[in-house]
Amino acid sequence: MHRYPPIADHGLVGDLQTCALVSAEGVVDWFCSPRFDSPSVFGRLLDHERGGHFSITVETPGATVRQLYLADSAVLLTRFLTPDGVGEVADFMPLAADPTVPADRHTLVRVLRVVRGTVRFALECRPRFDYGREPHEMVLDGAVARFTGTSAAAHLQVLGAIPLERDGEDVRATVELSAGQRAAAVFTVDVPGVEPPVPADEASLRGSFDHVRSFWHEWISRCRYRGRWQQQVNRSVITLKLLTYAPSGAPVAAATMGLPEQVGGERNWDYRYTWVRDASLSVRAMVDLGFTEEADAFRRWLGARLRAGRTVSGEPLQIMYRVDGDPHLREEVLDHLEGWRRSAPVRAGNGAADQLQLDIYGEAVYAFAQARDLAQLAGYDGWQRFAATVDWLCEHWDRPDEGIWETRGGRQDFTYSRVMCWVAFDRAVRMANGFGRPADLPRWTAARDAVLHQVMERGWSDERQAFVQHYGSEVLDASLLLMPITGFVSSHDPRWLSTLDAMDSELVSDSLVYRYDPAASPDGLRGSEGTFSLCSFLYVDALARAGRLDQARYAFDKMLTYANHVGLFAEEIGPTGEQLGNFPQAFTHLALITAALSLDAALDS
Repeated sequence: MHRYPPIADHGLVGDLQTCALVSAEGVVDWFCSPRFDSPSVFGRLLDHERGGHFSITVETPGATVRQLYLADSAVLLTRFLTPDGVGEVADFMPLAADPTVPADRHTLVRVLRVVRGTVRFALECRPRFDYGREPHEMVLDGAVARFTGTSAAAHLQVLGAIPLERDGEDVRATVELSAGQRAAAVFTVDVPGVEPPVPADEASLRGSFDHVRSFWHEWISRCRYRGRWQQQVNRSVITLKLLTYAPSGAPVAAATMGLPEQVGGERNWDYRYTWVRDASLSVRAMVDLGFTEEADAFRRWLGARLRAGRTVSGEPLQIMYRVDGDPHLREEVLDHLEGWRRSAPVRAGNGAADQLQLDIYGEAVYAFAQARDLAQLAGYDGWQRFAATVDWLCEHWDRPDEGIWETRGGRQDFTYSRVMCWVAFDRAVRMANGFGRPADLPRWTAARDAVLHQVMERGWSDERQAFVQHYGSEVLDASLLLMPITGFVSSHDPRWLSTLDAMDSELVSDSLVYRYDPAASPDGLRGSEGTFSLCSFLYVDALARAGRLDQARYAFDKMLTYANHVGLFAEEIGPTGEQLGNFPQAFTHLALITAALSLDAALDS
């Protein structure tokens, strides 16, 4: 068993409020409860010794392991092929009757089954509360083990002939099953003060399994996509749904924290929060796929953030929030954790929350602009708050900021930030006219036009014949691949085609795209990083829109080969094709969907 398996060697299961990662070896090495952004219960992904895990493996040396999802579902199957037999573990998290109500209890079910011959399974359950900082006590009572810490309690119940054995304050077990035999291990985490769960039985587990599978089959049946890459698009949108906190409608950027952008490097961030940018850009993709309820839910959440006006910085919006809208994300270093493959520091919370990133107003307005009617904007009162935010932006758009990549090397006049301010004004003007709402249209229009003129004059480099990262620089930036998607420039504008050619020659490596060159544009951090998978899919989109279809399809098909064994992507691709950064990354899967839609449309036309 790997001390630290590759980041990509995992599948994702969840219950629409939190999630767990299961390695391709059958180990649950990441699980937070009761929410995505709660402290971990299993965190061996970040520290092999201190993090905690829940493993079900086989004792046969050299067994072949395969992992897959049951089609169009969030049920993960890990299969063990041994000389003596074939066994499998089905992992899923039961869904509450109403997932939109925050739950105090979350359950992970692991069903063991042998389909041929005999297989001997080994089980270990070693929870470690509060990122491994909190001790616990364990009471073993037959088929039930109860783990009690100060912040949470957990229960492991086994069904079938699995004799649990004490191992300090943890448990382990071995069981041999023959063809046709089943067993199960049910792990439940409660918040303090909640009554212990009712013991599960085979019938209740079967009902939970059928409910989970039926839920996902019914949900994905609403997807309108019928294009060339349906399997990949379906898996991506299921992943986006799994990463969305159902009680608020807010998606998180990724399931994990602390996974490095460079092995052994310091670029290890906590992505278990809701970025206004990422989530806003997902609205268009969700609507295009037919998932309007999810898009509406996020717009309501975003509107509530505007109305509340609670930000750390005092701006109308901040770049990220907790899933319940809490703006406080104090960053701390968990120096007791060694990090994945010694990639320290491990950070919880995110200090970038109080950065000024003006592009988020463009992305937020872009999300609101997908609304079908005024009711989705909370009526008159919602419009008033919206208009006040646009008025605020009229006064503040021409300011240096930290930019989309959250650099920590000082503020600049980032071209992408200005482009998205243009998007905010452009879509706000369209909405005011389309809905017949009161607005200072002369002021909004003047601001829109001023931004466009400024970008064309100062964001364009005659020397590079390209749009550049920030004013006064000659550095390219892949965030500008969004310029034609937003309509700031035509996909066939000579300036844009020249920019795309410049990116081809400098930022693209075998269809994989770097965000920018940190050596040419210092970002305040040590080390380097891999290619950014979001940008690689945005590159496909830009090529398709520019009519470079052979190049676009080749780049897209190559990019799909970097998906892991169950179709999931992390944040980046490293020098030898390994996945790096937090996993799975919502932004990457969003961009995959957008690229597939654009490329399909271009090929069909």
